[in-house]
Formats: sequence, C-alpha cells, structure tokens
Amino acid sequence: MASPATYFDALYTHSDDPWSVRTRWYERRKRAITMASLPRERFSRALEIGCSIGEVSAELVHRCEHLLAIDGSESAASAARDRLRGSSATTVQHMRVPREWPQGAFDLIVLSEVAYYLSEDEWRTTIQRCLESLAPGGMVLLCHWLGTADDFAQTGEQVHRIFRDESALGALVMHRESDFLLEIFAAEGGQSND
Repeated sequence: MASPATYFDALYTHSDDPWSVRTRWYERRKRAITMASLPRERFSRALEIGCSIGEVSAELVHRCEHLLAIDGSESAASAARDRLRGSSATTVQHMRVPREWPQGAFDLIVLSEVAYYLSEDEWRTTIQRCLESLAPGGMVLLCHWLGTADDFAQTGEQVHRIFRDESALGALVMHRESDFLLEIFAAEGGQSND
C-alpha cells in the first residue's frame, strides 16, 4: 500500500464519498446510534480523529461547544471544511496522528472507523496521546466495523481490545452488532449529565 496520506488522498480523488457514508443505511443508522449512545447531552471541547468528509462531525457539532475535526488526508479535510462551513464552533485540520497531535484537553475524543488503519504501534501511541489529552471526567468513543479489508493494519476487535488493555478506562457504553462495535470509555468522574 502507498503511504497512508497518498492512499487516502487517492481514494477521495476518485470519489467525494468513498465509503458512501452520506447515503448507505448502515452508515446513517450507525451515526444515529453513535449520537444516541453519548451519555452527555453537551461536551465542552471534542476531538474527532479521522473525520473523513465530516458526516459524523456534522452531528457532533450540535453536541459540543467546540469541535476539532482532523483527518490525515488533505482531500478529506477539505471536504469536511466544506461540509461544516456554516459552523463557527468547528475547526477542521489536516493532521496525521499519532505523529501530529493537537494542543489542549478534550472532554470527548471520537475515533470512528479509523483506528484499524493504524499499525499496532501507531495505535498504542495514539491511545497514550488520547489519555494525555483527556480532560478530567472525559470520554473516548470508539466505533469500528468488525469485518476485514485488505487495507486494514488490524481488525476492529483488536483495536478495541488494545484500547481496553492500554487505557484502563472504565466502559460506560458497549453496543455490539454483527457489523460493528461501539464503546465509550470514561476517565474517573466521567458520567452522564442530566
């Protein structure tokens, strides 16, 4: 496979929605389940890693005071900027994790359908950076497809298992279907707010 940035930029060059996240029922339903699974109605500062074309971001922005959405593909980040143009509460940046990482603390970090593209070492480093950036009581949301693909460095199951083992965060939410696994982990003091 080409370098990850080149590979993903090529995908977005051939299609403005390579995974049909706007139109496929699976994707639209998974987004709805993801948003419904968040234990809090509002978050102060959220980070979405691997925002792609901004479809999850467009939902998250209604739940956050500020959302920083990042993607390793400049083409994807540009599409997300266009998608979120009307939102003053959102910043979209081209950033390749774990080598590049945003400043500050976040009370919600979202990784949806992205971590299995990272090697195991990159994923472990990303987990550590997430933990270092997590505000007291903050949450990490992981959601990954459970199938396999030639371009995956690891499976969705592996991604979640490694996160559980490395983070030692408590699981607040676990939603498993035959196609995907969604888990929300919380730092001490993390809980819903009524």
